Amino acid sequence: MNTQKKLLLLHGALGTQNQFDTIKSNLGNEFQLYSLNFDGHGGIDCNNPFSIELFTKNVVDFIIDHQLNGISIFGHSLGGYVALNVALQNPSLVGRIITLGTKLDWSPTSVEREIRMLIPEMVEEKVPQFAEKLRLDHHPSNWKIIMRKIAVMMQGMAEGKKIKFEDFKQIKQQVIIGLGSLDNMVTQEESELIANELPHGELVILDNIPHPIDKADSSVIANYIRTALIK
Repeated sequence: MNTQKKLLLLHGALGTQNQFDTIKSNLGNEFQLYSLNFDGHGGIDCNNPFSIELFTKNVVDFIIDHQLNGISIFGHSLGGYVALNVALQNPSLVGRIITLGTKLDWSPTSVEREIRMLIPEMVEEKVPQFAEKLRLDHHPSNWKIIMRKIAVMMQGMAEGKKIKFEDFKQIKQQVIIGLGSLDNMVTQEESELIANELPHGELVILDNIPHPIDKADSSVIANYIRTALIK
């Protein structure tokens, strides 16, 4: 019988499970690793609007289908937020939760800043390499449609389609809120606020780690996950 701990890896908005390839190579001998693409990402068709509830259902279905009740989850960015929502709605399905670069402030002011960076035409003009990467990552789906749907989802979160602040107290799992010291999208203030609100929350700062996971040192992230799982 394989006694290795099981770990599910969840990508962020506009990401795919392929972003975890190097992290998997670092951890594969120690843990049973699983990952998935959220609906609409990585070439998966999705005619529905994006929402935290949709992505939560993706994770719940995956855990049930693969009989992984109690699995620990590492979520990057939006993936961490989805993991917290899965734990809130289906606590028996989730073990420990480890996040990295997860935006927890979805106030209208914060969302307005995020949405300004989600205009496909501007991305195509100002960062064409990123636009091309998105095109390849999500082929044959249209990355521009995906980006617009993410923006609409975020607007919905600003309007209340998010985890309520008081609900974080209902998440009983051990939760490590990770934040890279070079993250320019997530603040230490919002991360610390939620880490303190969680009954078993802890804030960990990772030196020299930026927000984009494919620009971060995968060995540092792997060690962060490893340490969090053996505590």
